[in-house]
Amino acid sequence: MEHPYTNDLVNETSPYLLQHAHNPVDWKPWNESVLQQAKQEGKPLLISIGYAACHWCHVMEHESFEDPLVAKVMNEHFINIKVDREERPDVDQVYMNAVQLMRGNGGWPLNIVALPDGRPFWGATYLPKQQWTRNLEELIKIYQTDRERIVEYADKLQQGMQAVEQVIPNTSEPAFSNEEVRIAVESWSTYFDQRLGGINRAPKFMMPNNYDFLLRWAHQTDDSALNQYVLLTLNKMAYGGIYDHVGGGFSRYSVDTKWHVPHFEKMLYDNAQLVSLYSHAYQKTNDPLYKKVVFETIAFVERELMHTNGAFYSSLDADSLDEQGQLEEGAFYVWKEDVLKELLKDDFKIFKDYYNINEYGLWEDGNYVLIRDKDAESVAKLHNMHIEKLESSINRCKEILFKERSNRPRPRLDDKSLTSWNALMIQGYLDAYNAFGERPFLQAALKNADFILNNQLKKDGSLYHSYKDGKSTINGYLEDYSTTISAFVSLFEATADEKWLSTAKSLTTYAYVNFYDQDSQLFFFTSNEDTSLVTRNIEKSDNVIPASNSMLAKALFKLGHIYGEKKYLKTSQQMLNNMKDDVLKFGSSHSNWLDLMLSFSEDYYEVAIVGSEALYMAKDLQKDYLPNKVVIASLGESNVPLLENRLADGETLIYVCVNGTCKLPVDTVEKATSLLGAAN
Repeated sequence: MEHPYTNDLVNETSPYLLQHAHNPVDWKPWNESVLQQAKQEGKPLLISIGYAACHWCHVMEHESFEDPLVAKVMNEHFINIKVDREERPDVDQVYMNAVQLMRGNGGWPLNIVALPDGRPFWGATYLPKQQWTRNLEELIKIYQTDRERIVEYADKLQQGMQAVEQVIPNTSEPAFSNEEVRIAVESWSTYFDQRLGGINRAPKFMMPNNYDFLLRWAHQTDDSALNQYVLLTLNKMAYGGIYDHVGGGFSRYSVDTKWHVPHFEKMLYDNAQLVSLYSHAYQKTNDPLYKKVVFETIAFVERELMHTNGAFYSSLDADSLDEQGQLEEGAFYVWKEDVLKELLKDDFKIFKDYYNINEYGLWEDGNYVLIRDKDAESVAKLHNMHIEKLESSINRCKEILFKERSNRPRPRLDDKSLTSWNALMIQGYLDAYNAFGERPFLQAALKNADFILNNQLKKDGSLYHSYKDGKSTINGYLEDYSTTISAFVSLFEATADEKWLSTAKSLTTYAYVNFYDQDSQLFFFTSNEDTSLVTRNIEKSDNVIPASNSMLAKALFKLGHIYGEKKYLKTSQQMLNNMKDDVLKFGSSHSNWLDLMLSFSEDYYEVAIVGSEALYMAKDLQKDYLPNKVVIASLGESNVPLLENRLADGETLIYVCVNGTCKLPVDTVEKATSLLGAAN
């Protein structure tokens, strides 16, 4: 295909960057040579950050970056850099902090204007074309006539950015209690939406880690009201339009309070963590709805986001072509009532009540986003029919709609694979394996783990961050290490294969050497091997993905119990202690830290199973919802400290320990469960 314009992004592999490769804007990728060019020419940097599935990124591209007149202004006065935030989360973090300091909020596309050395002095998210052009022209004028004012502002902003990143170690003796956790949850609970689930505002993000922690806290404190709220949230998300009732899987967030209309992009990291969350909820409740969500979401991931080599792709776009051939958000997923009537025939009446083809389910322009607000029993009663007949009708409808939808133009696929997100998916598969015992779930986790070992692990023991078209690129970030270490420890729990544990330990050693900050006693997001940015970030607060430091602190806690390694436990404890004030004040943005605090404040069980039946017993033990434990197994002798010298001839024994102190071994899962305080 002939293109009137081509820029330097044409040589990149990122789908997001390639989307902009034929803009008239002279985009360049983020690299050292481009930054040097800016310094030599004395031009300010215009840094535009987004990702492939981002709806408003596409809107701004179409309105502004495809316009030759806008491009003329940008090309003449700026060095224009496009950044895929998923490939370069380090760059995104730095400039997101900057725009939040400047404006109080942020989002994508994230547009920054910076001095040639990278220090920002202006930032915005999406702007319409006229406003965008007007702002750029004003900035050019100030840059040319009053440079000193800009430099002064950039200096102050950089100081503010550095202050945000500063962590002062907590020198008081580490002490964590359930009472502190209770107060944090109580304060957080004032924001709960007790009617529709989630937080009482729009938009609503699913935040799986929040509900994973709250589920655990409710379980371990026997808080029935909180448990009811968590399950309400999970039910509403599963009933909502944010869940794809036809094809499985979740969109990123809901724009309204009832989980109805999403921004329709589907991200691997959301679906990975939600598989874990709903698997845990099933272990606690045995609710078939949660099983259905897990199986359908995994089916979606395998159908839409899995490469034959076991790697998982990043996302599906929010936009796709509508009937007029125009890119429209959600076009692939929404339905008109007349189309549904024609397709579903006699089943339409039942389907209409089940999925609210009425005012409740109407979105805009006559389009319906499927949403449930009643359980199946209520709909069956309404139609005076047996539940089995109703479910048969609904399944038949879904098959018809899935087949019809497969003929529509598909959303664009971001087919790069990110190590961190893949590791989250490994964890999702393993949590589903623990809950349901399905062997293919374990096999998928192993296949992906082998992909990471064979493609993303370098000879020097470090990780790559991104993989695309057979090429591994970009030095790994702390999120890659923390998620991979965690996933590999869980793989060791599931398989008893010590290569996963030893690899996790090697990656931990690498993280200490290349990421640890002696001053803050936390870990930098970027390695010592990476080129310095305006600030070097320490990711502390949990978001839609937990903070890399909180994930690593939890991994160190678990490794410390397996190896009896005081260094790991002490580091984990000190990291939590350094974060304690923020964790207790702002629970909703530190839920993974709260989960770790609960592990320190409650008994944490180390379960070692040794003998020929060890794997079967471990699998049986993992079926129950027991979040405060690590379970490891060996078929024979092992040098892993928790397993060492525990083999008995002709027997398989289970040792239940707390902080290395073990009760007498038992020979059945039922007896072990009783020792864990979880007997029925």
